[in-house]
Amino acid sequence: MDSIIQVENLTRDYQSFRAVDNISFSVNPGTTFGFLGPNGAGKTTTIKMLCTLLRPTSGSATVAGYNVLTDPMKVRQSLGIIFQDPTLDDRLTAYENLKFHGILYGWHGPNLEKQIGEMLELVSLSDKKDDFVRTFSGGMKRRLELARGLIHTPKILFLDEPTIGLDPQTRVHLWDYFARLKKEREITLFLTTHYMEEAENCDKIAIMDHGKIVAMDTPSRLKSQLQGTLIFLKTEDDVKTKEFLKQRYQLTAEDDEGGIVFEVNAPEKWLPNFLKDSPIPVVKLNLQRPSLEDVFIHLTGREIRDEEGTWLSSARALMRKNRHGGRR
Repeated sequence: MDSIIQVENLTRDYQSFRAVDNISFSVNPGTTFGFLGPNGAGKTTTIKMLCTLLRPTSGSATVAGYNVLTDPMKVRQSLGIIFQDPTLDDRLTAYENLKFHGILYGWHGPNLEKQIGEMLELVSLSDKKDDFVRTFSGGMKRRLELARGLIHTPKILFLDEPTIGLDPQTRVHLWDYFARLKKEREITLFLTTHYMEEAENCDKIAIMDHGKIVAMDTPSRLKSQLQGTLIFLKTEDDVKTKEFLKQRYQLTAEDDEGGIVFEVNAPEKWLPNFLKDSPIPVVKLNLQRPSLEDVFIHLTGREIRDEEGTWLSSARALMRKNRHGGRR
């Protein structure tokens, strides 16, 4: 199988609103494919169509070789899914949640018991198998949902914002589990996220905005579209430093978080000359090379926001947008 997921001109309308707008892409087996975009971009709607939970308005999609419209049961047997919102039964134990899910997929007897044991061990919950889910922390619930999504040995695991609302340490632990899955089970991961550090873990990313795919490539190739590096400086006199940058290098700096920020190409060559020539002592210096957030600003003209705020300060985000020609 060349592509484990193949999507052609997929569209989904809700009355007068188009949530997914004529998108096409493919996913190779054994890779991690990511949808990157803000809330409302159409990521979850796309996953629901691929998982046969929504019918496309038009277009086609195959998952594990099966058409989502004509072979929905075979599609469902081929995939696991972790939804954005919790779906565990908190009045059952961890073991009971897994057993119920396994039975729904046709597993019984010793094979199911063995599989439950392996899944609980995978997510480090073996000692909690008989505890009620309502006593679990958010991270433990997420890990149990991962085990449940894998109980029937799917070829593809869909992860819809799998770490949203979790603390950073729990996020790191979950990604350790995902890495083990790819290595030990050769499973394909399909991820939606608006967290930049998670998107960096993907083999291929589709940036989605307003229902459309605006770019698709590896993280490194997407970032290579932007050449400039942001320089943050705090000097003993930022006003004079701005004047010096303008006169000597024709660079315009913006005020930013107690210092100034500007953009240069080839900083490894520029910085030594600046530090030698500048008449104003430098107190603090930071470099920020192009990120996926910058790529998104470049393509859409706005930032991806989450519950923790933006990844760039407003001045830096505005500079990225102005320098790289954001559309909106």
